[in-house]
Amino acid sequence: MSSQQNSVLIVDDEPALRKTLSTSLAACGFAVEEARSGEEALGAVRQKLFDLVLLDVNMPGISGIDACRGIRGIAPRAGIVMVTVRDLEDDKVRALEAGADDYVTKPFKLRELTARLRAVLRRTQGQLEPQRSIFEAGDLRLDIEQRRLWRGEEEIHLSPKEFEILAFMMKHCGAPLTHVKLLRTLWGPEYGGELEYLRSYVRMLRKKIEADPAKPEYILTEPWVGYRFRNPSDPDSPIPASEED
Repeated sequence: MSSQQNSVLIVDDEPALRKTLSTSLAACGFAVEEARSGEEALGAVRQKLFDLVLLDVNMPGISGIDACRGIRGIAPRAGIVMVTVRDLEDDKVRALEAGADDYVTKPFKLRELTARLRAVLRRTQGQLEPQRSIFEAGDLRLDIEQRRLWRGEEEIHLSPKEFEILAFMMKHCGAPLTHVKLLRTLWGPEYGGELEYLRSYVRMLRKKIEADPAKPEYILTEPWVGYRFRNPSDPDSPIPASEED
C-alpha cells in the first residue's frame, strides 16, 4: 500500500459515535470524513473517491443496505464495511449481498475495526495487481495453474471440486463468503439452498488441510452467513473458530 493516508467515510446518525470513530481512526492514520445519513453518504461519494466507507446498517431515511447498494454503484472499487447488530444475522447476509466487503458487529473494539478496514484495503487494492497463480497462507501453498496444493513439504491430493472451493476461498482470503455466493459461483446460478453440498466439501477440506479439523485455523465458519478463509500468518486475521461447522 502507498504511504499516502487512506481515506475513510464514516456514515452514522449518532454524533457521539461518529466523533469517537473519527478521532480513533484519525489517530490510526486514516484521513476521515463524516456523513450523518445514507443520503449524505451518497452525495459525498459522488463528489470524492474514498478508499473505504464505514456504514451503519440501521439509520433513518435511506437504510444502510440501500445506501451500500447505491455507493457500490457509484464507487465500485471502494471498500465498504458495514456495522451490524450482533443478534441480527440476516443483516450481515443482506449487507454482503448489497455489495459490502465485510462487516463488524456492535459492540466492537477499535483493534477489530481497524483490522477489518486494513484487510479490506489489502483486498481492494490487490484487485489492481496482475492475476496471481500462486497463493500462500500459513503452511499452505496452492498453485492455480498446476492445480496442486502443498501443506509444508507434503503434497495434498484434492478432488476437482475441493480444489475449486479452496482456490476461490484463498483468492478471497479474509473476506466473508456467503453460502449462496459459494454455491452459485462454484456449482452454478441455479444453486443456492443446497447447504449440505457445501458443508460436506468443507468438512472434507478441513480434514485435509487443518491440523485439527474440529478447531479450524484456515476455513472459519461465519455463523448463519457462510465461511471466511483465514491466513494464520496475517496479524489482522480473525480469531479462529473453536468448533467445527
